Amino acid sequence: MPLPPASALLAWYDRHRRTLPFRRSDGGRPDPYRVWLSEVMLQQTTVAAVGPRFERFLARFPSIEALAAAPEAAVMEEWAGLGYYARARNLHACARAVSAMSGFPRTAEALRDLPGIGAYTAAAVAAIAFDEPVVPADGNVERVVARLLAEETPLPAAKPRLSAAAQGFMADEAARARPGDFAQALFDLGATICTPKAPACALCPWRGECLAQQRGIQADLPRKAPKRARQLRHGVHFLLADAAGRLLLRRRPPRGLLGGMLELPGTPWRDEAWTEAEALPHAPIPGLAWRRLPGIARHGFTHFELEMQLYAATIPRLDPPEGMEARDLKDAEAALPTVMRRLLALAG
Repeated sequence: MPLPPASALLAWYDRHRRTLPFRRSDGGRPDPYRVWLSEVMLQQTTVAAVGPRFERFLARFPSIEALAAAPEAAVMEEWAGLGYYARARNLHACARAVSAMSGFPRTAEALRDLPGIGAYTAAAVAAIAFDEPVVPADGNVERVVARLLAEETPLPAAKPRLSAAAQGFMADEAARARPGDFAQALFDLGATICTPKAPACALCPWRGECLAQQRGIQADLPRKAPKRARQLRHGVHFLLADAAGRLLLRRRPPRGLLGGMLELPGTPWRDEAWTEAEALPHAPIPGLAWRRLPGIARHGFTHFELEMQLYAATIPRLDPPEGMEARDLKDAEAALPTVMRRLLALAG
């Protein structure tokens, strides 16, 4: 099936493009740093969540050089709450590599050699920042193309075919003339019109060319393979505060899940629930009057669900053991990842 004309989508985009903090509104050349940062932040995170955090991140690290020069711990703390924390470690490593190169490479192929940049991010930066004629295929683009072609193969098996089909748009002269705008037009179409549920087909500039719409199956596509049930794991954490309201925190090992992030000290996470007798030896300061708080804090990771119990104690003044630190509540909330904030919420 031939793809619909790029000119129709671009005309729609010129009228209806979203105003986003990481897009220029003056028609100037996009800043590669801002483009790359926004694309990394938007992976597995919503536009609504990224908007204010993007501006805050830029205020702290206004350039690729500033980000490269910052300590990794500062970058990890600024990322707290955005999830998928390996992105922050890779972001810092990539900033150092780009700073050493005196600028971003200008092609998707060269961008893929940088830390943490995969096929999609490389194509997005190359198209939007450098006008390379490539189409970055994120979930929005895959959904649009799956409906245009009435592709019924379930995801993720259909991904290679959908990505290859999306690249076919670059045979269209209008798309090749404005690859950055065309990529963002596809994003906006998927985010605002060709939505996962109840797509607004009557408003779509390609409604006449969409096979799924013609067959009345647009709301059913793209199909997805059934998800496997996620494993349930258990942990116990300890909330220790002093009279000044400071909390005792521990930094996780630099690599692995939540690597380099701060946490409330606690047990490892395991398949079996912890008894009190098993958990208390993991308390950061033995011998205190630890009391279990009611309730369970729950958090979902990509491959497992986590249930956590929380024990609390107070002492007159915190003198952090080696490898730990004390922070007041406001600083702790800002620096802790979402999973740890759920424990603070449990504590009220």
